Amino acid sequence: MKALALTVGPLQENAYLVETPEGAVFIDPGDEAERLLALAENAGLAPRAILLTHAHFDHLGAVAPLVEALDLPVYLHPLDLPLYRRAPEAAARWGLAVPPPPLPTRPLEEGLEVFGFTVWHLPGHSPGHVAFLRKGEVFSGDLLFRGSIGRYDLPGADPRALFRSLRRLLTLPPETRIHPGHGPGTTLGLEARTNPFLAGLEWEA
Repeated sequence: MKALALTVGPLQENAYLVETPEGAVFIDPGDEAERLLALAENAGLAPRAILLTHAHFDHLGAVAPLVEALDLPVYLHPLDLPLYRRAPEAAARWGLAVPPPPLPTRPLEEGLEVFGFTVWHLPGHSPGHVAFLRKGEVFSGDLLFRGSIGRYDLPGADPRALFRSLRRLLTLPPETRIHPGHGPGTTLGLEARTNPFLAGLEWEA
């Protein structure tokens, strides 16, 4: 199944278009809706939903135009709804414009099966941060990057929760592919060996 990435917006966020057994989905469409629509058309995929790992503005800037164009449902963990509602205001503090996104239509929760993914609630970077897991790969949002981890100094962040979430992520097999919210992809094994922020965390695979 296809998993296509497009780096979008001033903060260079990775937006994904992912083929699933139940149809294609956008994961974290952060900006540049026209490019994302063209990506879907060129790939021959018809998106059926928008899945959000969390509600920071750089991960949802294209939600409003995509919903307007395709009438897609939006999936978000309820604990991130306050951030979601304030996304345009947060973007404005960076001198950026994000159109107000429509209210999410589907709540995400721990253990939910959606479009072939299992939802893990992995808070820390934000209260309602989730990851989307399917066999051999994880769409990790801003939890884990190649050589780094998500920020925990933002409003609503919790460093202790973030490191608990990282520890839980490390229970997956080391060959698990990570599709992060920013930067290049990686694997859990590579990060366990080389990521300085994971030093001292227990590897339980």
